[in-house]
Amino acid sequence: MREVTNRSMEIRLKIWRQESPESNGYFEEFLVENISPEASLLEALDSLNERLTLENRRPISFDSDCREGICGTCGFVINGRPHGPFPGVTTCQLHMRMFEKAGLLVLEPFRGGPFKVLKDLIVDRSGLDRIIQAGGFISVSTGSAPEANSILVPKNLAEEAFNAAACIGCGACVAACPNGSAMLFTAAKIKHLNILPQGKAESKKRTKNMLDAMINEGFGACSNHGECETVCPKRISLETINFAFKEGLSS
Repeated sequence: MREVTNRSMEIRLKIWRQESPESNGYFEEFLVENISPEASLLEALDSLNERLTLENRRPISFDSDCREGICGTCGFVINGRPHGPFPGVTTCQLHMRMFEKAGLLVLEPFRGGPFKVLKDLIVDRSGLDRIIQAGGFISVSTGSAPEANSILVPKNLAEEAFNAAACIGCGACVAACPNGSAMLFTAAKIKHLNILPQGKAESKKRTKNMLDAMINEGFGACSNHGECETVCPKRISLETINFAFKEGLSS
């Protein structure tokens, strides 16, 4: 167990400020003092916002919800990388001790495709929701409960489906992609349904609808740069994209 001490630290933050989607953005620097090394980066922003509020200044706008790396709500670019420099974690899982030697942290919103900046570090990620909606439903009979063993799912398929379903839709893959592509996100949502027996009936239709939705939302095309896999906090594999095409369009 990590020993908790009473020491504190300070960090300099250079944060993107934008009043509205129509406003011009700019960077503003802040010094956050007396922060525990065990505090999360979002807690450091909370502390900064308390100070700004007391000074009658506009607080920093950013998204967060669960703060446990589950919901995908949080997320911004930290020193040029979505979710920051550490692999396999979301923004809310970063702690101040990780940045003791950082000097300056530059925080800016995810950019790419139709990710429009709404305010400061908040972007409109509703396009990802519409891609999911385009996938539709699965044809599973309702009514009396089926016998538990009537639909067998091999362990390896169940594990693959679970790994793909781990995608939290944070949008880091879009922000990291030079083309602003949402292909890794879309492929993960396609795979976790298509790979299971219950999702086979609509797999081809689902794949086409979701890929069409991705294009219609204005996301870019995939050209296999691999940046999406690198920054994904849930470590979704680039192979997932290959599955989405191979399994979905050939079924």
